[in-house]
Amino acid sequence: MSETAGSGRAPLRIANVSGFYGDRLSAMREMLDGGPVDVLTGDYLAELTMLILARDRMKDPATGYAKTFLKQLEQCLGDALERGVKIVANAGGLNPAGLAGAVGALAERLGLRPRIAYVTGDDLLGRADELGLGQPLAANAYLGAWGIAYALTEGADIVVTGRVTDASLVVGPAAAHFGWARDDFDALAGAVVAGHVIECGAQATGGNYAFFTEHRIGRPGFPLAEVYADGTSVITKHPGTGGVVNPGTVTAQLLYEVDTPRYLGPDVVARLDTVTLAEDGPDRVRITGVRGEAPPDTVKVGLNALGGFRNDVTFVLTGLDIEAKAALACEQLTAGLRRAPQELVWRLARTDHADAPGQEEASALLHATVKDPDPSVVGRAFSGAAVELALASYPGFTMLAPPGDGTPFGVFTSALIPAAQVPHTVVLPDGTEHPVAPTVSTAVPPGEAIAVSREPFGRAPSTTENDKKVPFLSRPLGVVAGARSGDKGGTANIGVWVRGDAAYGWLVAVLDEKELVRLLPEAAGLTVTRYLLPNLRAVNFVVEGLLGDGVSAGTRFDPQGKGLGEWLRSRYVDIPEELL
Repeated sequence: MSETAGSGRAPLRIANVSGFYGDRLSAMREMLDGGPVDVLTGDYLAELTMLILARDRMKDPATGYAKTFLKQLEQCLGDALERGVKIVANAGGLNPAGLAGAVGALAERLGLRPRIAYVTGDDLLGRADELGLGQPLAANAYLGAWGIAYALTEGADIVVTGRVTDASLVVGPAAAHFGWARDDFDALAGAVVAGHVIECGAQATGGNYAFFTEHRIGRPGFPLAEVYADGTSVITKHPGTGGVVNPGTVTAQLLYEVDTPRYLGPDVVARLDTVTLAEDGPDRVRITGVRGEAPPDTVKVGLNALGGFRNDVTFVLTGLDIEAKAALACEQLTAGLRRAPQELVWRLARTDHADAPGQEEASALLHATVKDPDPSVVGRAFSGAAVELALASYPGFTMLAPPGDGTPFGVFTSALIPAAQVPHTVVLPDGTEHPVAPTVSTAVPPGEAIAVSREPFGRAPSTTENDKKVPFLSRPLGVVAGARSGDKGGTANIGVWVRGDAAYGWLVAVLDEKELVRLLPEAAGLTVTRYLLPNLRAVNFVVEGLLGDGVSAGTRFDPQGKGLGEWLRSRYVDIPEELL
């Protein structure tokens, strides 16, 4: 680590041990034993996870939290306490008090006495009507880091939370350790950026990485953030673990599921367009320059509602006349339904190849998805009608699965409410409750703080100074550009980056909203917005409505948009020969 990083004080080493509910169970053990750490953090919550936990809670009010966290703790709690390692996780989901109790019971069974605190107040379900949020299955505000920080300052060994922002799991420990004030916005923003990088586990260490063929990924280790007193940080991993940490892997994660360069949070607005990355040795990337602004006086509330019931069937179409076979199956199944469903969506995937050497390569897939408020409409009445076509439809009729019942699906939306209406509360190990006031906003309107960059960075190598044409070659965009995509409800984002100034000048000049729609025709007719991130040599696209109602309601082939970036990279564009 360079001497200029931080303020000279030793960094706080914060490790991630989970990027989602269902992540690698051994990660906590690996991070605890792989090298020195001060804090273990785990992110278990996503929009779909909240819906899953809401359904769990409906069946048993004592549940509603991520049970895998307890499995991780069972093997690691004793060692963590002995080494003085703090543990902070949002695994409490919809029931942080229940998880705190379960952790206490586990500790007692193990003969341990950790000081357990929990953060609550995010669950607004009981006040949803009062707050104008409708009648969802779950309504959870995204709390910030100050409840976590207070619990740690008061001596907690373990802090479990409900729905906090993902980055709060890093910001809270850093704020407590370094004694940051509410208005230390640059330091807080730096910790937010570090938290955003490591929150998704191995995505920061080579997982889901566009240029994975350039490295031996293997089984990536989980990431560490070494956070300094001024909010600068170094992203790294334990020595000898798989994967890679470099500016590309960090850039990719910075672009994941973001929209504007102003990354809003309840404690600070982190300016992603001020982030500077630099290599700091093998598998080490230093993050500096992050600027922060005062947070808004509102907080985001995630709303999960039951959208109805759905079912899916897939017909296999083999050989010749694929379009005609698909049309016949559509016509026959639609006519065979006793009741018309609220929604019936068809998708024909032309996975077939002419003169194919294998039957699977000669086949296309016709997907039918049905949705309706009435489960009987989408159950066997639908899937059974599809099976009944077996001897009366196109030649070579077959399906991928037998008839099945419909399943419920959720719809995720979000709303903003005044921060003052959210009862952010910390319950300390002694059982006392302590309210956490929201940060008093002094935010200025967008455009009056640090200006968002709209200008290209570097030059666009389309012509020389003498206006001589530069030769172009038609190649996949991914030859020169990486990408990472994701979802926020029905909205998708696609972040694209390159690895040189000249390439960035070309990227900005060529890849605008119109070109994105040409390359990804599914975005036609939707609102597409592009944001520039010159320090990262990146552009970020936000495509509203591409994923429909989002979460489990989507009918796209890739309902959460995780592969959109790779689809974009596979599309051919004219690239200046000098960049290849």
